[in-house]
Amino acid sequence: MKYKLSVTKNFASAHCLREYEGKCENLHGHNWKIKAAFSGSKLDNAGMLIDFTNIKKCLNQIISYLDHKFLNEIDPFNKINPTAENIAAFIYEQLKQIETKTAKVCEVEVWENEFSSAVISM
Repeated sequence: MKYKLSVTKNFASAHCLREYEGKCENLHGHNWKIKAAFSGSKLDNAGMLIDFTNIKKCLNQIISYLDHKFLNEIDPFNKINPTAENIAAFIYEQLKQIETKTAKVCEVEVWENEFSSAVISM
C-alpha cells in the first residue's frame, strides 16, 4: 500500500518571461496556488507518513521567499525563466530537505490561474 499526503498554499508574485514572444514577456502578476505531495509506504510509530506540520512549515518558508516579489530579481529566477515549470522544480528541490527515510516528495503542482498548472513529479 502507498500513502500520499498533500498540502496546498497560495502566494502572489510578479514575473515576466524572457525569450518569449507574447503577452507574458511583459511584467504581470499571478495569484499562484501550490500543491506539494509526499508519498511512501511505511508509517511511523505515530501512524503518520510525515507530519503535516513539517510540510506546512517548509512550504511557508519557501512561499515567504517568493511572496510579493518580482521573481525575475531573485535567485534562481534571475538566471532561469520564472515559468510555472521552473517554479514547481524550485519548490520540489526545496521540499527535499524535509524528506525522511520513508516519505519522499513525489509531486509539486503550481497553478498560475484556476485553469493552468504545471506538475513536476518523481
